Amino acid sequence: MIILTGGAGFIGSCFLWKLNQRGISDIIVVDDLDSSGKWKNLLGKKFVDYIQKDDFLELLESGKLANINKIIHMGACSSTVLNDPVYFLKNNYEYSKRLALWAVARKARFIYASSAATYGDGTAGYDDADEITPFLKPLNMYGYSKHLFDLWLLQNGLIKKATGLKFFNVFGPNEYHKEEMMSIICKRFNEVSSGKPMRLFKSYRKDYKDGEQKRDFIYVKDAVEVMNYFYDNPGKCGIYNLGTAQAHSWNDVASAMFSALGMKPAIEYIEMPENIRKQYQYFTQAKMDKIRAAGCGHKFMTLEEAVKDYCGYLKDGAYL
Repeated sequence: MIILTGGAGFIGSCFLWKLNQRGISDIIVVDDLDSSGKWKNLLGKKFVDYIQKDDFLELLESGKLANINKIIHMGACSSTVLNDPVYFLKNNYEYSKRLALWAVARKARFIYASSAATYGDGTAGYDDADEITPFLKPLNMYGYSKHLFDLWLLQNGLIKKATGLKFFNVFGPNEYHKEEMMSIICKRFNEVSSGKPMRLFKSYRKDYKDGEQKRDFIYVKDAVEVMNYFYDNPGKCGIYNLGTAQAHSWNDVASAMFSALGMKPAIEYIEMPENIRKQYQYFTQAKMDKIRAAGCGHKFMTLEEAVKDYCGYLKDGAYL
């Protein structure tokens, strides 16, 4: 039996889709179904049970859930603007520790979501080598909560019994409920397709022109293929970057979107909210040597291919 936390969320529901494609449905989905509408991500999916997040740990630790041999822990608060350290620590750090300890004690497979937010402003690079991890300085509480858990696993020698994936900028179907945290493609699709310009943030650094801030964008279909690799290879433990190793600018994303829609590019640069200016990442690019050395040879879609595919889903309001 598989536990999939965050199974109604963006990446979690897409991995559920992938497992279902493989004919795997002995899955217990754990999430926090609220008013966001993410319950729609579960429509058409196959799983044996659903449990609310707040009820799950007690059921698990009391032994009321039997035959659990895999925990895929995707559940977390991923907001980069929420300012509630206590919530982040309880929800992202303490919750993850309890799950990891339970899994290790029972020799259950444990795969979890870390984040590229742990790298902060990138001055320490984007290398996922264990000896570099302690020196990273996240820019927000979300990144710090993920960083704390990575450090805890490393310091306690438990990373040899777990697999962490540092997701970079993931976009694609099933992110529709994420509101301000959804990708720019999803956020601006209706405006752009109706003839309005693509609105991008201005740059506040002299070394980056407006729209030339760069991120490592990875399509969710590619992300779940890599997750699938680690699911099938339980001996591959450690913390791994999950990006494409190729940074693209926001202008590149806009260009790919206009091309996918068959429209002439039109971009408007807008002020960035002050509350995120000091914690804004101007450049991210995953170093992927470690994951390749682990045997994962997945070939990623190009940005243009991925955006075109995603726009097909957005036109129809479709889900994975």
